Amino acid sequence: MIQTVNLTRHYGTLAAVQDLNLEVEEGELFGFLGPNGAGKTTTIRMIVGLLRPTAGTVSVAGHDVQQEPLTIKRSVGYLAQVPLLYEKLTGREFLRFIGGLYNLSDEKIEARTEQMLALMDLSDRADHLIESYSGGMRHKIGLCGTLLHEPSVLLLDEPLTGMDPYGARRIKDLLRDMCRQGKTVFLSTHVLEIAERVCDRVGILDRGRLVAIGTMEALRVQAKSTAETTLEDLFLKLTGGESTAEMVSMLR
Repeated sequence: MIQTVNLTRHYGTLAAVQDLNLEVEEGELFGFLGPNGAGKTTTIRMIVGLLRPTAGTVSVAGHDVQQEPLTIKRSVGYLAQVPLLYEKLTGREFLRFIGGLYNLSDEKIEARTEQMLALMDLSDRADHLIESYSGGMRHKIGLCGTLLHEPSVLLLDEPLTGMDPYGARRIKDLLRDMCRQGKTVFLSTHVLEIAERVCDRVGILDRGRLVAIGTMEALRVQAKSTAETTLEDLFLKLTGGESTAEMVSMLR
């Protein structure tokens, strides 16, 4: 469903993403990991067509992102790390606005709005201005807007930011259920425990390059680690973060 071929993005002399090659299958929940500044957000923005690559190609469901941008946007849902919201709208008004952008019928907009608000436990705040929402609630209403048009491919950049445990669990269950229905989820997160538990495979990006990709078992083989090694330990080993972990251990 998602394929990148030699995907590259430069900012001046800085190579934010360099020769990225990966494939994400239909029905897969793919975790995209990396340290701050590794190029994760840049990659996601190129996949959804918000940023033009310096070199290489991206395709979603067989469609080239640069050649067929509107086709891609109809089938993709994207939640940015900081969701773009209109704070002077209520949650319900915001979802109606999003539905109009996707040319959904009035009946469809009303039905999906009520369904999404209930799913995210926002029904009782639906008629409050978004400016009054907490950080976790803002991510929830942003996710409602992302899911409103029932996309077949979902790209989420740190979707659990500010979530309480109840909300985080609900979203994790929702993402797994979507994949069981054949939808594809591309998830960027710093919460490695969540990635380890819910993702089918993970890719680890470091300094713009893909340093590892696969299931937990495959990553353990690549890192020459034992079956008990956690994703956090693998991540530190593969991205050169072991020295930081050792320093923290010494300070303790």
